[in-house]
Amino acid sequence: MVFIHKFLSTALGIGYIGKGAGTYAAIATCICWHLFQSPYTNPYLWPILFTMLIVMLGVMSADRVEEIWGKDHGRVVIDEVAGMCITLLFVPLKWQYTLIGLILFRFFDILKPLYIRKLEELPGGWGVMADDVLAGIYANVILQLVVVLELF
Repeated sequence: MVFIHKFLSTALGIGYIGKGAGTYAAIATCICWHLFQSPYTNPYLWPILFTMLIVMLGVMSADRVEEIWGKDHGRVVIDEVAGMCITLLFVPLKWQYTLIGLILFRFFDILKPLYIRKLEELPGGWGVMADDVLAGIYANVILQLVVVLELF
């Protein structure tokens, strides 16, 4: 069972890359976001359900591997996947918006302004996931403004 949590928390192994693994996980999420959306499916339902599933799995898996690797280990990148998904929710499927979303999310995730860093203090998997969820929310709000103002 521990293998499954390691596999999920590292975003299918991306976390083992080492330095920059969070950015690689966010980029992989962007690519998958585009590849797996279909014009024949509801553009809101599956992304919401998928994002919720990733957050729930992330909390459980991060909590479990914390016992092995320690608090918020660098291999754990499922939080970046969740944050990137949140960034892209309700945003038109255009590569320009996805790239802007990636830049915004990584900005908030790395610098951790506006109480994002405070959420890391939550216990276990919640502390691992919550800061990236909030970074994704902030990035999404700004990205929604970019879309509404038609800046790209």
